[in-house]
Amino acid sequence: MNTTDTLGTPTAQTRSAVLEREIRRDPGRFRILTGDRPTGRLHLGHYFGTLHNRVRLQDLGVETFVVIADYQVLTDRDVADNLTEVVEDLVLDYLAIGVDPQRSTIFTHSAIPALNQLLLPFLSLVSVAELNRNPTVKDEIAHSRQSSVSGLMFTYPAHQAADILFCKSHLVPVGQDQLPHLELTRTIARRFNDRYGNGTPLFPEPDALLSAAPLLLGTDGGKMSKSRGNAIALAADADETARLLRGAKTDSERHVTYDPEARPEVSSLLLLAALCQARDPREIAEEIGAAGSAALKKHVTEAVNEHLAPIRARRTAYAGDRGYLRQVLREGNARANAVAEATLAQVRTAMNSHY
Repeated sequence: MNTTDTLGTPTAQTRSAVLEREIRRDPGRFRILTGDRPTGRLHLGHYFGTLHNRVRLQDLGVETFVVIADYQVLTDRDVADNLTEVVEDLVLDYLAIGVDPQRSTIFTHSAIPALNQLLLPFLSLVSVAELNRNPTVKDEIAHSRQSSVSGLMFTYPAHQAADILFCKSHLVPVGQDQLPHLELTRTIARRFNDRYGNGTPLFPEPDALLSAAPLLLGTDGGKMSKSRGNAIALAADADETARLLRGAKTDSERHVTYDPEARPEVSSLLLLAALCQARDPREIAEEIGAAGSAALKKHVTEAVNEHLAPIRARRTAYAGDRGYLRQVLREGNARANAVAEATLAQVRTAMNSHY
């Protein structure tokens, strides 16, 4: 599994195609780490971008760890508002879409002390310059809500490395913008193995599993985001979904066509309907044709509500038992703690600090 080349996009795309074939042949030999920051409600962009893929990998038989990165909420804000509620709502969404807590370990940062303790030796393996030039962190700082950058934001890539390496994950499903983070994780794993491994690597160098998920725009035509108020949340009911889609931005041309470059807003709506119905967006565009944007929005609304109906039904059922949500977290935290403590013990032994 280990490779030492720089994890650029072409390399990652080629490697991802190979990995997908290997996963289908022998899913049990892989472990993945994925997760979310609990900063708001998950939406359709998350669902088609990452969540759906998690369930697919879990169902194939890949061992899956899902981190709710509650500590990392503080990377770009002063306090974590309504954290307990948001964390429980994430668990609710996970269960509703099909994440199975018996097959996938759902856990929170703050409940895994050994994971967070790995951050200290990991920081000794990277330079300030390497942290400073991470393009993903630069972008996150540029869009930060804070007037100054905290140390937590600066060390975010090393903390993410601890997330990935505590469970010795082989694969990390990511988008292209996250490749610099993963490259630093691979660097930390390689340097730890070189410095402390005595010829026996302790950590794998995890591979990116690039998603082929298309980009869905928000209802305002911009990037779909929790913070911009332009997303359709998985928790939204059918009426709220219809209202949001009625207000979605389109353009002045009446005839509906699928042209992502020239007509991004119309094409994004067509793509959303196509994803919900497992169809080609061009086919849907031809059916609507001259009926215009009102007919398009009606079609998209029906497609989304039909697709989300079983998810909403499961969500409603799970929402009636908040105690079960906390039980899922307790059990996931216990499993993750056992893994993290075993890894930390191995790290201490390798570093001759196991007293």
